[in-house]
Amino acid sequence: MDNDVSAGNWITTVVGRLALGITLLAFGLGHTDVIDGVTTADAISIAQYVGGIALFVAGLLAFRDRDAASGTAYVALGAFWFTWAVSADAQVSDNAAGLFLLLFALVALSLTLAGGDQLGQGAYGLFFVSLVLLAIGVFSDNGGLGKVGGWFAVAAGAVAWYAATAALAHWPTVLPRRAAGRGVTATG
Repeated sequence: MDNDVSAGNWITTVVGRLALGITLLAFGLGHTDVIDGVTTADAISIAQYVGGIALFVAGLLAFRDRDAASGTAYVALGAFWFTWAVSADAQVSDNAAGLFLLLFALVALSLTLAGGDQLGQGAYGLFFVSLVLLAIGVFSDNGGLGKVGGWFAVAAGAVAWYAATAALAHWPTVLPRRAAGRGVTATG
């Protein structure tokens, strides 16, 4: 029975990271204007269904498998993406939009500081920086900060995608530790 739970956690984590990675890549690329004719508005459907619903469901499955860290992350981020997508056409002030981004930046910061594996912390940390830059850009009406924030979202998406793919393909998922310097010995 324990093997089933472990396999469930692993699969849920992979699916959640794939959903997060795809959503972050679409969202970030939309902000960067690097692909002609692709805007943030083009990421709304992906954000609603993949980032919102699929990520939220992955979070519920993680909770079922007693994986509180992934469950919390995926449910909270699924709520973010779904809310962002369904309110994208709403007429709100720049301050309200910036506040929304800033509040979810705090969620991303909490996920970063909560620990876990290096790739997860890296993805959440990059997403935190992205949301802070996007919020400041909205508050100050600075499109340049929005583009930089978009690139941080792209980087976060790439890290989340790599984490999922690495788990599936059995690639390295941790950074190797540096050997001790010359003259340093380990005691044990």
